[in-house]
Amino acid sequence: MKAEDFPPLVVDYRGMHLAGVDEVGRGPLVGPVVAAAVILDPAAPIDGLTDSKKLTAKRREALDARIRERALAFAVAEASPDEIDSLNIYHATHLAMRRAIDALSPAAEYLLVDGNRLPGHHVPGQAVVKGDARHPAIAAASILAKVARDADMLALDARHPDYGFARHKGYPTPEHLAALARLGALPEHRRSFAPVKRQLNLL
Repeated sequence: MKAEDFPPLVVDYRGMHLAGVDEVGRGPLVGPVVAAAVILDPAAPIDGLTDSKKLTAKRREALDARIRERALAFAVAEASPDEIDSLNIYHATHLAMRRAIDALSPAAEYLLVDGNRLPGHHVPGQAVVKGDARHPAIAAASILAKVARDADMLALDARHPDYGFARHKGYPTPEHLAALARLGALPEHRRSFAPVKRQLNLL
């Protein structure tokens, strides 16, 4: 279902400290899963907020700067590849979300979390399927998380240029899988993910 197929979003909160929460990086084979939490300022709306995947990198970066300027609060946090391997990606994603929520100042009073599950935080809220296309605070969180994780992948690409991280951002593309087979796994690779596990078992 597309975002427009859902009924209008009804939010059970009327205050100022509503945080949108989203993550990026559940599917890649390498690097952290990154989450962001954003409390937008109702008096300073930001045009163009939508699902980060629908935006060009240049547009995301421009919106990232605007969100950081205008939001009442924002935070970006992550769970490491080691945490992903020990907890599994589902629990590590929620850990990253809780870290981002905890880092907000002022604190959130209500959460809107992209997806179908809340991350187990004490702040009340609701899970919103396709939330990054249905509420600007979740869209803002998706943009901050995506820009931060892409920057991580560019930094990893600078250290290990033969893997192509700047292009595929760690996702299991044919280029990435071929580099993994040719060059082996890096410490930043997620050992619990099947293609990496297979490659390690071949050694």
